[in-house]
Amino acid sequence: MERQDMAWLHMIYPEDILYGANFMYQSDCIGKIISLGRPGAAAEIKGSMEYSGLGGMVYFYDIGGEVLVVASLYGLPYGEGCHQRVVLGMHIHEGESCTGNEKDPFADAGVHYDTAGCHHPYHKGDLPPVFVNHGTAWGAVVTDRFTLEEIKGKTVIIHQMPDDFMTQPSGNSGAKIACGVITIKLSS
Repeated sequence: MERQDMAWLHMIYPEDILYGANFMYQSDCIGKIISLGRPGAAAEIKGSMEYSGLGGMVYFYDIGGEVLVVASLYGLPYGEGCHQRVVLGMHIHEGESCTGNEKDPFADAGVHYDTAGCHHPYHKGDLPPVFVNHGTAWGAVVTDRFTLEEIKGKTVIIHQMPDDFMTQPSGNSGAKIACGVITIKLSS
């Protein structure tokens, strides 16, 4: 992204901070981008029939060479006590549809998005896990693994289990329980 394309960021930060090496790691930066910026892409997340109450949004912000990914989810599965399922896998998959079959309702979402032939967890679509708090989750990460144009039409998948970051090819994160297609949002 060219500097002139980031005009909205100049309302938040002066030039020397905006293009400094530690821009994204300042404590108030992400909140200001989310509150004042416009996401360049988004995926509306919907659960499978078994998880019909699961939903939310994943937003993608182009921040000049990197992408800020922000997930806000609700209706996530959780249990009681120390053994509740509080961590779920979240990945970008290469498929362009949230359809499937009886066994795998999101089979057409395909496998983890990866154009370089990398092993898990180094796929372009590998993201940090979702930490569930009484059925809701919010998380943000900055990545340079993909651009908005590269993920256009791909899918975001929420998995039934946590990603172990080792097992090939997908981190043993279990069944796909929710899905959303990434659509590019036009600037207004």
